[in-house]
Amino acid sequence: MYPETLEKLISYLKHLPGVGEKTAQRYAFSLFKEDSSFIGELAKTLVDVKAKLRPCPCCGFISDEGRCVICDDITRDKTQIMIVSYDQDVIAMEKTGTYHGLYHVLGGVISSSKGIFPDDLNIYSLLGRLDGVKEVIIAISPTIDGETTALYIEKLLKDHDVLVTKIAHGLPMGASLDYADELTLIQALNNRREIKEG
Repeated sequence: MYPETLEKLISYLKHLPGVGEKTAQRYAFSLFKEDSSFIGELAKTLVDVKAKLRPCPCCGFISDEGRCVICDDITRDKTQIMIVSYDQDVIAMEKTGTYHGLYHVLGGVISSSKGIFPDDLNIYSLLGRLDGVKEVIIAISPTIDGETTALYIEKLLKDHDVLVTKIAHGLPMGASLDYADELTLIQALNNRREIKEG
């Protein structure tokens, strides 16, 4: 129906989350109408994203040169580390303006059905970051895989001298952290509870 080049663009755009056939078509036609300089800059930026962005060697959050801006921020509270699943979760928490500690980004959650196990995630490097840390906050979305991951981390930290808390879930079961509104995240963070052995 469309020229082959446009069809190809539409098929690539459909790979983006939340983009179906009609949205991909709208995006493709919108890009077609943009001037060449915009398209050139967009293409360069897309290449740079893949070429330059890397996980921070300390926490796993995205960075374009060495340690991320959060790990390098001397004003952050170094006694707290919040564990999150994805980079987007860091952004969501930062928007609340209420958390001032460090982060540890796992890069996903444990999911045996998808073949994702602890060794596939950024979990074990956390153990090397506990010196001087008083509290580890588990802030993982309350899905079945998220709860499995949280439980695994709780057991991993059991023998370490650190308070392990979990954010309260004013978040509904199965919800993603990065889709929650700021007020919900603030309440969840403020109402976090200590994890105790049952």
